Amino acid sequence: MPRAATRNFDPVTLLRRVRTGRSSRTYRTKQIVFSQGDPADAVFYIETGQVKLTVVSATGKAAVIAVLEPGTFFGEGCLAGQTLRMSTASAVQPARIVRIEKKTMIALLHRQRDFSELFTAYVLSRNVRIEEDLVDQMFNSSERRLARLLLLLAHFGKESKRETVIPRISQDTLASMVGTTRSRVSFFMNRFRKLGFVHYDRGGLQVHSGLLTVVLRD
Repeated sequence: MPRAATRNFDPVTLLRRVRTGRSSRTYRTKQIVFSQGDPADAVFYIETGQVKLTVVSATGKAAVIAVLEPGTFFGEGCLAGQTLRMSTASAVQPARIVRIEKKTMIALLHRQRDFSELFTAYVLSRNVRIEEDLVDQMFNSSERRLARLLLLLAHFGKESKRETVIPRISQDTLASMVGTTRSRVSFFMNRFRKLGFVHYDRGGLQVHSGLLTVVLRD
């Protein structure tokens, strides 16, 4: 279990003190951070905004594998010997992103215990999420997968709010992440709305606790 100091640790403060091997920039909506096949030579950290990870098969079929939010790392495969990017990262909305060169990142992990523990906890939780996603794809219906995805994107259960909001995300992106068609996502979203599980407004999509019944039902 992480120490209390690690839970309160702010990686942004540390990263801003790094003088070499670190840079930051703001990306426009849909602007690419890196492309599939690019050299894997750095780790990235999201300060603000969202980033989408997309993969394209040899036959040209594309799939969204993750939508990442502030406070998360991506591109960490370079630390495990990955030489080329396995996915394309692009901004879903205006995003402020820190780029840490591989050599600098390794040095930080060796020197900064709190940072190392935070990063390790992130990687482990990411692996758990990937495993859960695989089980979800294998055994659950597309309606249940969509409900689970919406709850995850809304961070449901992490705070004691009755409803949480997901920033605007297209139905095409949801369909790609769920592994179904846009028309099916539209059908399920309309059903969820009629049941009072979701609600659209200018701020995005509100997700209500009742959506859990779709995930938990037999």
